[in-house]
Amino acid sequence: MTVATSPAPSGSPASRALGQKLDSIPFSGYHILIIFVLALVGFIEGYDLVLTGSLLVLAKTPLHLVGSDFRWLITGTVLMTCVGGFAASAISDHFSRKAIMLIGVVLTTLFTLLVPLVQSADQLIAVRLLTGIGIGAAASAAFPIAAELMPAQHRRTYGAIYEMALAASFTVVPFIGGLLAGNANAFRFLALPGGLSIAVVPVLIYFVLPGSPRWYLRKGRVQEAVDVVNRIIARCGNRVAPLSVAQLGDLHEASEKLPPYWALFAKGQLRWTTVGILSGICAGTAYFLISTLLPKALNDQGFAVSASLGLTSIVYAASFFGKGFTGFLMEIIGRRWTIAYALLGSLPGLALMLLAHRAGPYSGVVMVAGGLIIGFTVLSAFTATRVYLSEQFPTALRGRGHIFGESFGRLFAGGLMPFLMEPHTGSATIFFGTIFVVVAIGAFIPILFGKETVGQLEVVAETVPEFA
Repeated sequence: MTVATSPAPSGSPASRALGQKLDSIPFSGYHILIIFVLALVGFIEGYDLVLTGSLLVLAKTPLHLVGSDFRWLITGTVLMTCVGGFAASAISDHFSRKAIMLIGVVLTTLFTLLVPLVQSADQLIAVRLLTGIGIGAAASAAFPIAAELMPAQHRRTYGAIYEMALAASFTVVPFIGGLLAGNANAFRFLALPGGLSIAVVPVLIYFVLPGSPRWYLRKGRVQEAVDVVNRIIARCGNRVAPLSVAQLGDLHEASEKLPPYWALFAKGQLRWTTVGILSGICAGTAYFLISTLLPKALNDQGFAVSASLGLTSIVYAASFFGKGFTGFLMEIIGRRWTIAYALLGSLPGLALMLLAHRAGPYSGVVMVAGGLIIGFTVLSAFTATRVYLSEQFPTALRGRGHIFGESFGRLFAGGLMPFLMEPHTGSATIFFGTIFVVVAIGAFIPILFGKETVGQLEVVAETVPEFA
């Protein structure tokens, strides 16, 4: 098998002209509306995903959860999230990104709505496994959509707000869980908001979000691409001239066949695919171990259930502000150095959490201080890592590449690592020490092996690798 390269449709005159027109549209209320809807999707998907950590402690007694049930809830949900993500990745460049998101949101909210009805551990596990499929399709789809709709100079704004919405959901879930602790039906009440959103969020996605003009152009649907751009211009106040088909120039590449899926790993692309995934894995390992296992770890290490959930809520409250700062910083020092800052900056916090049990009566204070630091740093890294991942791929590969990258990273960070660490949550040295090592390694990956991206999607890659 040989590898050949051809001029990239992502860098063709037509796609550059269309991209420049989109980037020239002044930021407006319509962009804010797009960000709001995508952020709402992020909040709901985050809410439904982070339920796992609270379910481990709230459903333990009512549903008689045992060790094997914990492992299935921790790893099974994430593994099915990966399955849903891989499935979405395989079809996302062939079908509308918007359609993929709609399917994922409907599945996620529908199965979360079933959580209050479960009567046994097996039923809860089955419902959470099915929920994972929907989360895998919806959660990752937002970034390719935003990357192709938001002007380059405002992509960081979207990234920061989306991640802040996730942080808000991560904060709200354990906070509500802590308030409900002691009620036998606490886990049922906790799941209701995420499930009931099925009546609102899919409707907003369908009517508010436009299709991707870049995707339409890449599929050869030139007039539709132009029409969508002009609708966006109109909704933004007609502050730039409309786009015409003639302005796109040479269209001979517009309907060229999509490169194969394996082009993600071909010469000229493999390095960027790998760096983007590894950056996400290292930050993701910290996130998943904290979001799914921190309440259990703190409980196993001597903290009360309410205190464990309360501290988890504090950690994610700090990430709300940290993600905004990360979004600001990534346009000042670049994506790569921002990722390095977020991961290296968390090491003092992880060290404090690791050593808190030695602080005697001040152990709670030390643990909170460490949690605030990691919340503001490594748990806020995704504002940069997700945008960075999306910018590693040309348009012809972005839908598949980004969702594959997140799904593959989640398989390790959210599946394998929590499975391996669940038996060791009672040891602060093993639990927090493992996070410390993974994060320290991850800080240097984009710096040593990656490239700096500047947000101009049409010049991300000079060639699209193709298998001949």
